[in-house]
Amino acid sequence: MCWRKAFGSVVGKGWLLWLAACLSVVTGEPGVHAAAPAIEPIKLESLDLKDFRGREFKLQDFSDDSFLVVAFLGTECPLAKHYANRLKSIARVYDSKSVQVLAIMSNRQDSLEEIEAFVLRQKLTYPVLKDPSNLFADQVGAKRTPEVFVYDEKRNLRYRGRVDDQWGVSHKLDEPRRRDLQLALDDLLEGKEVTVARTEASGCIISRTKKVDTESEVTYGSHIAKILRKNCIGCHREGEIAPFALTNGEDAACWADMIAEVVRDGRMPPWHATDEYEKLSNDRNLSDEEKNLIQKWADAGGPLGVDLELPPLSEKPEGWQLPREPDLVVPVTFVPESIRATGEERYRFFMQDPGFKEDKWVTAAELRPGNREVVHHILAFVVPPGQERKVLSAAVRTYFFGFVPGSRVEPFPPGHAKKIPAGSRIYFQVHYTPNGTPQKDQSHLGLVFADPAKVTHEVKTDSAWTRDFRGSQRNGIRMRNAIPQGAEAHRITAKSESLPAGAKLLAFSPHMHTRGKSFNYELVTPRGESRMLLNVPNYDFNWQTTYVLKNPIPVASGSRIRSEAVYDNSENNLSNPNWEADVYWGDQTDDEMMIGYFHYSVPRTAGQISGGK
Repeated sequence: MCWRKAFGSVVGKGWLLWLAACLSVVTGEPGVHAAAPAIEPIKLESLDLKDFRGREFKLQDFSDDSFLVVAFLGTECPLAKHYANRLKSIARVYDSKSVQVLAIMSNRQDSLEEIEAFVLRQKLTYPVLKDPSNLFADQVGAKRTPEVFVYDEKRNLRYRGRVDDQWGVSHKLDEPRRRDLQLALDDLLEGKEVTVARTEASGCIISRTKKVDTESEVTYGSHIAKILRKNCIGCHREGEIAPFALTNGEDAACWADMIAEVVRDGRMPPWHATDEYEKLSNDRNLSDEEKNLIQKWADAGGPLGVDLELPPLSEKPEGWQLPREPDLVVPVTFVPESIRATGEERYRFFMQDPGFKEDKWVTAAELRPGNREVVHHILAFVVPPGQERKVLSAAVRTYFFGFVPGSRVEPFPPGHAKKIPAGSRIYFQVHYTPNGTPQKDQSHLGLVFADPAKVTHEVKTDSAWTRDFRGSQRNGIRMRNAIPQGAEAHRITAKSESLPAGAKLLAFSPHMHTRGKSFNYELVTPRGESRMLLNVPNYDFNWQTTYVLKNPIPVASGSRIRSEAVYDNSENNLSNPNWEADVYWGDQTDDEMMIGYFHYSVPRTAGQISGGK
């Protein structure tokens, strides 16, 4: 049994950042015009299932409905959650047209209690049925959640695949490019053949009841627990950003096939940099041996093996990633913000005064979303006294800390801290992404302070950035200051200001938006010598990582950081909100940015330390 008794606080906490990285599992998803091969008219022969209340549903109960939409969902799959709401809207639109929507829960770990909580939380109005031992999923050949099947009045299969293409393989659009399910229904209601009868469904693999190989040498206890503890539990534990926990063998076994797939495809653990240059302390790559062990374990049905005496999970403050309870919590807003159910949310900006009468030294900080379902990112900037009117133009230069998809708190090395000058205010930029239902959010910034007398190095953040998107010349003609429409590999470079004497590089945080394709950092010395530091060939807007150097790099005074960013503004980029337009610099997601943030330290003098400056 894979039911989790103490899972209530985790169920439903899956959100889009994990979705975009972890659920990017389909080997190829059709674009706006592409489609998979047509389907055979497979007949739905029977249906005999119960809902979470015990009410029985048979196929003949829907005899008055000309078309039947059967959707496979799961309580913990973030994508299924989004489309559960979308299906509710579709059911309402087509209710008077003899179309019936019903959902099937086939995952072995989805208990009746969890299904009930899912239905009530999502306020679903169509039947949601439990599929014991996934027999019905086997009958129709369902593979993923969400996946939909449309049957006509004779219960012949007429459409199979995704609901639409708004959420899918490594992308989220503000609106669907193609509403596949609705277009199929419209064709059928008009008496036509379905134009696109088969599409690929993205999402979680249905967790089926499987025969376990009790003779397998690879078990959770023998090999897998250690791999998950080292690479996955940071996010996949109660109260963290992942939508389900992997803290015990039964939980992990339920997701064995899914774990194997995302590891095999390089989707998880999330990591987008190469290892050919500097060593990184937070490198999440798995070895080939670890990947093979996971695959063998999944193929064996996820055997648990003997109980392993694992060390306890690392303690952390409840609700925080910080190494200890924050010394100060600054609210991003004093009252909860309302987020609408659908549509595009423009960035929101807030200024708070923490009331600092003296300089503060921060050794760790965390921006904690109040509602992970809808918070895409939060950036915090320190605004020194008298600079409030200049904050918009200076924001790129005054970066303090941020929460972005996939961010993990990385405390500074011992003796290192960032300085907040006395009298400073904190300026927040917040981006919300609607999830289908009206939401509220109140986020917070937690700060861990250091004793000024023990701070030997001040940490600073700078960037190699530019608003000039013209890139290289084309046929000798200077292009407009934009990323051209249709460009598949538009290159832009930028250099930072000169670094001061004594500087040591600590980490890198590349930032682009949805057209971002790759990013790299190069150190250029005053003598013109260059050295590649970091290459991120698979930049992912939905999982923005800070890459922390294992060994800080001393740089010569006057050195600069050179960065190159590559953008894909073509139709082939499934995350592209509009490939038919040039793209300019701007804050919003459908604009673009080129910012190569980097973090470095400079030593403090004895006088500065003794004076607390």
